[in-house]
Amino acid sequence: MTLQSDRADAADAAGAEVRIRGVLRAADPDAVWAIGGPDGPYAGSADGAAVLDVGALVPVLALWPVIGSLVAEEALRLHTPLAAYGVEAEAGTTAHHLLSHSTGPAAHAALTRLAEHLTGSPLAELAATRVWDPLGMTGTGFADGTLHAPPADLARFLGHLLSPAEHPLTRAWVTESLRIRTGELTPARGLLWHPAPHGTWSYGETQTVWLAPRLHRWALLHPTHLSGPLRTTFREAAFAPAPQGVAAK
Repeated sequence: MTLQSDRADAADAAGAEVRIRGVLRAADPDAVWAIGGPDGPYAGSADGAAVLDVGALVPVLALWPVIGSLVAEEALRLHTPLAAYGVEAEAGTTAHHLLSHSTGPAAHAALTRLAEHLTGSPLAELAATRVWDPLGMTGTGFADGTLHAPPADLARFLGHLLSPAEHPLTRAWVTESLRIRTGELTPARGLLWHPAPHGTWSYGETQTVWLAPRLHRWALLHPTHLSGPLRTTFREAAFAPAPQGVAAK
């Protein structure tokens, strides 16, 4: 990247921050949020140190990276039927199918069984030793049956996905996950991640994380109430190009 493009990215990110604050001021002023890049957050809510219930993000924070680590070790091949690994599943079902075509608890449970069967360790331990600890996500862990994490840890995780670092998640796994894996079928999907406007990929319906590789930007939203429109308006504020003639204040 050139110095000129770096400055343009910085100006665009500053504009996104202004737009985000405007959206949340009107719709959900107590929402926890952050926006940043490979090197860390650019901006976020004042409650950035709070420990959040992120149970809805377990698939993307724990299961998806653990599966990626097993693929990198060649302990798992995405297109091999789960039955070949000794895991009970519908005939022909593969990890690729579960990540790209299936959603919901049943698919996630099957992938969890697969990871635990291949390693002999529970998912919580696998995620901690393979992903969270190497990234310094010291506040992330399961308690009372749900996953908790501070925004700072989520920022470390998302920043790593945009960085050139090869550990703990490889560039190959991230790149392969953030491309359409469903052909002409709808809805289009990568490996767990969903394509969205402005070159973004997202996971989550209420608590949501986004990646925009071309913009070198990530964002997260932890709202205080259910609101479909807020998710969309937040994404637009974070990633849509600023109207011409509108500068960050």
